[in-house]
Amino acid sequence: MDLLLTVFLALAALLAVLALFTWFVARRIAAHFRAPGQWMEVDGERLHYRSFGEGPPIVLVHGLAGESRNFDYLPLAELARRWRLVLVDRPGSGHSPRRDPVNASIARQARLVAGFIRAMDFDRPPLLVGHSLGGAIALSVALQEPHCIAGLGLIAPLTHFDPRVPRPFRAMAIRRPWLRRLFAHTLSVPVAIANTPAVLAALFGPDPAPRDFALRGGGLMSLRPAAFIAASEDMRAVEESLVPQQQCYGQVQVPVHILYGEGDRVLDWREQGEAAREEIPGAQLEVIPGGHMIPVTAAARTAAWLEATARAVHGVL
Repeated sequence: MDLLLTVFLALAALLAVLALFTWFVARRIAAHFRAPGQWMEVDGERLHYRSFGEGPPIVLVHGLAGESRNFDYLPLAELARRWRLVLVDRPGSGHSPRRDPVNASIARQARLVAGFIRAMDFDRPPLLVGHSLGGAIALSVALQEPHCIAGLGLIAPLTHFDPRVPRPFRAMAIRRPWLRRLFAHTLSVPVAIANTPAVLAALFGPDPAPRDFALRGGGLMSLRPAAFIAASEDMRAVEESLVPQQQCYGQVQVPVHILYGEGDRVLDWREQGEAAREEIPGAQLEVIPGGHMIPVTAAARTAAWLEATARAVHGVL
């Protein structure tokens, strides 16, 4: 009995130390990353977004465990000379909190994005750009509310369910909410720090990760417990949401342009990009050298593709 009590107390002490360390790291991150943009309330969720430039609108949505700073390697100032760029943090990501876990589903997030677009009151429907999981959400917008967008630009999009969990996201595959929260507030930060080299190699490979991604790209924001919980909720919702969605791609009626890196180690461009091109009427696919994070590692090529896509969708010469 004394041994069991000793083990219990030691475990409790360890969890307390880990929780204190996680709290300290999260506090330092929050102090460094101040919300640089504006806020909008949409269906009970408070969304943070940044807006640049004037012209035909482009709304950009980031992927799993990401945030809007993931797009900051694109030449935003140059693009903003011709387009109005709006970069939004999904609920639970970046600076946007998540108030309701139900909103983790792809369909619910798509309705939030559509509501955000309507509330922005653009002078014309925007090109909706989604990276990775953001691509799945953008496709859901096209299926649910196609009238609110002019077309889709999908960068390394998740389009089809695959039971194989990509290596960078395996630690998030927690089903029980109580265990997810316990892990988030104790083990998530030390595990993430220990796995950083392997995760970056998978996310960015075959290209190297930029040294400033933790700050410039917002990589450190994913270390916060709330961000881990939201990303885990997102990932667990993928199977339930994506399987029925992928049966409906033949019904997409807006123009769809897809960009993939041929060396993507997270999502296979053939199983995701090529499969979507074959199922979506009129969809176009371009494959370039690079991995999953081509908005970062192939920023110039991605920006050129984005510019061409925006011109085609908005009918700008």
